[in-house]
Amino acid sequence: MPKDEAMKRLEEKIKSCRKCPLGQLRTNAVPGSGSYDAGIMFVGEAPGYWEDQKGLPFVGRAGRILDELLEEIGLKREEVYITNIVKCRPPGNRDPSEEEIRACSPYLDMQIDIIRPRIIVPLGRHSMGYILRKFGFEPEPISRIHGKVFEARTLFGRILIVPVYHPAVALYKPALKEELRRDFRNIRALLGV
Repeated sequence: MPKDEAMKRLEEKIKSCRKCPLGQLRTNAVPGSGSYDAGIMFVGEAPGYWEDQKGLPFVGRAGRILDELLEEIGLKREEVYITNIVKCRPPGNRDPSEEEIRACSPYLDMQIDIIRPRIIVPLGRHSMGYILRKFGFEPEPISRIHGKVFEARTLFGRILIVPVYHPAVALYKPALKEELRRDFRNIRALLGV
């Protein structure tokens, strides 16, 4: 099945999903957005208020920082794929629960299988933990391993995993924005590898 068709079907499944209580509480499910042929996939943890309102990932304040970081390394949102582990907003922007991650993560796994990115960038500790475990690595605190490159082998080839801080960290700890910039520059260098 062509990627476009597979992703459209998957997005419809996500939009009608009721596998966990978040499906009853959402305004919109947020499957993801960007290129289905992306070489790089960014994975956050869950939609926030604005994402829930618009049905698109990273459109609030953290999204503006992500857009800025992408622009600084010469990438546009349309060239990458952006999604979350959990596709519906947890109430009050709380962290997603293990139950919610278990219910929703198969959708992310299918997105990875369809898109087959060369690089996956987990944004923040929750997505870092899930992605690293999925590919057989033991997570450490993100403060210790942000920007580190993990290489995984899959049925469709090599994937590089580069955990970074969640872009929202720049809103609360502005000093970490330079760390984000440095990690994004390193990600850009990997695209040429």
